Amino acid sequence: MKTLKIAIQKSGRLNEKSVALLKNCGLSFENYKSSLISSVSNFPLEILFLRDDDIPEYVQDGIADLGIVGENVIHETDVKVIYLQRLGFGKCTLKIAIPRHSDVQSLHDLNGKSIATSYPVILKKFLEKNKVSADIRTISGSVEISPGLGLSDAICDLVSTGGTLKSNGLKPFADVLESEAVLIGRKSEEKNPLIVELIQRIQSVLRAKETKYVVLNIEQKNLESIQSLLPGIKSPTVVPLAESGWVAVHTVIPERDFWEKISELKTAGAQGIVVMPIEKIIL
Repeated sequence: MKTLKIAIQKSGRLNEKSVALLKNCGLSFENYKSSLISSVSNFPLEILFLRDDDIPEYVQDGIADLGIVGENVIHETDVKVIYLQRLGFGKCTLKIAIPRHSDVQSLHDLNGKSIATSYPVILKKFLEKNKVSADIRTISGSVEISPGLGLSDAICDLVSTGGTLKSNGLKPFADVLESEAVLIGRKSEEKNPLIVELIQRIQSVLRAKETKYVVLNIEQKNLESIQSLLPGIKSPTVVPLAESGWVAVHTVIPERDFWEKISELKTAGAQGIVVMPIEKIIL
């Protein structure tokens, strides 16, 4: 069977989490920091470590079967690939930012202004969609210093926390594109059995990150109300305790509902609540 190739960042904001994801999928590989390619010893897969800008084209051209990359890179390179799985990390927003004391109040105030960016393709489409005519100045790196040097009136750059903008006297003005890390591939290969298996592994890891395993004790008379709060994946597991009239309930709770559910459980009479992380969930 053909060995798959997956391309990920060699360095940058997605590298560590991409490596961690693959290792959490049970893939064993070493020496990734000192090599451009690493073989997985327990799965027919090779990992290519590339510049993020190159990953979409490697996948489009069939040099790599899969890639992990930010959506912003895909939109900027405008390649023909498909999304196989959103990965939930590397979330950020491509934003237009302006100097703190700028007189720009609306998008149309950007008409005739200059905007520095490393994402001219995405920015051009955004401005055209909003019928704004601005001068796009393409800059590689350190875009945020452009207004302070008099090179532009505004910038368009990736923002995670906004700290870099603030330290350079800028403020967010308009959202251009929401982005996160995604697994990409080609339409012709999405049914490949190895790709399907790898996606299943990735999905099991992602499900586990989004849930908590919960064990609690409850009086038998309150079990029905507890079960209505805890559907679990199918239904909670109920185990009788040594103490008469009491049971232990085992279930999973989505991370997004966790604290609300814990509060409801306590109100319903739950005691001795134990919460544990889950490594993988395979459906």
